[in-house]
Amino acid sequence: MLFTEARVGGAWIIDPSPHHDERGRFMRAWCVREFEEHGIRFSPVQANMQFSPCKGTVRGLHLQVAPALEAKLVRCTRGAIFDVAVDLRPASPTFGEWCSAELTAENGRMLYVPEHCAHGYQCIEDNTEVIYLTSAFYAPQSCRGARFDDSAFGVQWPLPVSMISEQDRNWPLAKDQGYTPRQSIFMKETSL
Repeated sequence: MLFTEARVGGAWIIDPSPHHDERGRFMRAWCVREFEEHGIRFSPVQANMQFSPCKGTVRGLHLQVAPALEAKLVRCTRGAIFDVAVDLRPASPTFGEWCSAELTAENGRMLYVPEHCAHGYQCIEDNTEVIYLTSAFYAPQSCRGARFDDSAFGVQWPLPVSMISEQDRNWPLAKDQGYTPRQSIFMKETSL
């Protein structure tokens, strides 16, 4: 696997090194040794799959806070997505910044999203399927979100939004929650 550091500190774009023969291709999707060689301590405990029939669909931006902090390893298995990580760690030099990668079934690329970073994606093809591994079990009481269109982050989605959940459309804007570069409202242990 080829590891490339992303703009958000601790996030990585990971490209496979496929082996091709007459049967097709083989590629490694995760290896604890290779991840640790790049300083990534990631022990998946859960795998999730999502399917979206319409391009333009946005899912996110989501994260889990303590006591259920989670990192994610995201891969597109059918279709294509514009995958995004937003740094919500107040002490991080890349706090408030975002990075993206185009993940497709064909390129096999993955995005590693560290703890305290919000994750979301937009489907850029119809009938898109995504699988992601998480380092923590789903914990509804620890779920938080950032608005997909919040100008505090300025994520530039490649397509007009065709579908989005009410929850994702209605996360409060960062400015309405007292967001400042020194204090992240997303780390608070209160319900949103």
